[in-house]
Amino acid sequence: MDLVAFVPQLGGFLYTIASFVIALSVIVAVHEYGHYIVGRWSGIHAEVFSLGFGPVLWSRVDKRGTRWQVAALPFGGYVKFLGDADAASGKDAAVMESAAADPAALRRTMHGAPLWARTATVAAGPVFNFVMSAVIFTAVALSQGVMRDPLTVGQLASLPQSATGLQPGDELISAGGVPVPSYDDSAAWDAFRDNVPQRQPLEYLVRRDGTEMTVDGPYLYPPHVRGVAPRSAASDAGLRPGDVIVAVDGTPLVSFDELKDHVEAADGRVLVLDVWREGEVVEMALAPRRTDEPQPDGSFATSWRIGIIGGMAFEPATDAAGFGEALAAGSYQVWAVVETSLSGLKHMITGAISTCNLSGPIGIAETSGAMASQGAESFIRFIAVLSTAVGLLNLFPVPALDGGHLVFYAYEAVTGRPPSDGAVRVLMTFGIAIVLSLMLFAVGNDLFC
Repeated sequence: MDLVAFVPQLGGFLYTIASFVIALSVIVAVHEYGHYIVGRWSGIHAEVFSLGFGPVLWSRVDKRGTRWQVAALPFGGYVKFLGDADAASGKDAAVMESAAADPAALRRTMHGAPLWARTATVAAGPVFNFVMSAVIFTAVALSQGVMRDPLTVGQLASLPQSATGLQPGDELISAGGVPVPSYDDSAAWDAFRDNVPQRQPLEYLVRRDGTEMTVDGPYLYPPHVRGVAPRSAASDAGLRPGDVIVAVDGTPLVSFDELKDHVEAADGRVLVLDVWREGEVVEMALAPRRTDEPQPDGSFATSWRIGIIGGMAFEPATDAAGFGEALAAGSYQVWAVVETSLSGLKHMITGAISTCNLSGPIGIAETSGAMASQGAESFIRFIAVLSTAVGLLNLFPVPALDGGHLVFYAYEAVTGRPPSDGAVRVLMTFGIAIVLSLMLFAVGNDLFC
């Protein structure tokens, strides 16, 4: 391979790995800290708090006797509580036997603590993942603010049609003769978007400094690339945020909807795009891909997509969001990720959508690098989404996961006694086999889908 071509590829690979390790380390640290701190508050002693597995690179013992360490394989972590035989919380018979004669010592072990303490300690990991996601989503909502009503022009996008009468601060009264509704009224806004004439330039009635005037500007929803989905046709072809697709197969475009129509009609056929980028037009070829998209009713629809996000010809001006409003929005986003994940899993199991929608570590790593390359906010939002997914996965009732332990505790609460050690060992082995099989299946998706 040519060294000139190899060096950028190596740099991109290392960037992807570094992004993945950072994202995963943050999520694992929060998850395991949830186990640790709630266990400590519940009177259970943590012997080891480890980020990573394998050979220990660094460690120290704190005043409580907990060893904090960083290991060589940064693809997970664990908290080993007193009485645990391993990172999966198997019982250490020797420790439990020696502690049995001392009620105070037994109380400090994971398996000798009251049921409520064990349940809270195990549940805390996923809960901390959800809380971290909600905090991130809330912070993003606070930083972005809420769209100003009436719709007001903020920063104008860089478009080929540079001459525009629109100015930041203009309040839009109508576009192409169609009155602009409140953005909160989704039904009215959908009707407005459908009725705005697709022409270039477009006539706007605006209020500027208290005076109404008519100005020309670009079509409200141009074929402007606001974002690029990781591992998509657009990403593979080299499209970037800020690009404007001015033509498809030689046909000029005015609107983003026209682009969508071309993509759908292609039925997977290769499209040739004329892309305006920083004053120059470059040609790119890509083939749309089938994509399963969640619908408002919880179902999925299969469509042809190239993997770009559009938007208005300008960034709408915003006002500061109240904390309560931002918190509600952040919490809703956590629930939306959970709901979409469960719906997607259900539809994959029933065969309604492709199992290729399940990504493994390779796909997650590629997505980490792609989101990091789009900026800090995109990367942090991705961490929030992934943290919710990790929290949800750990609640599945599979032995070896947190959800499996919670099922054991539920059994103990109902029967008044824990499952036998032999039964737990068999179920844990079965659970580990399930987790490993699922991981191998996901890696297969990453490589072959």
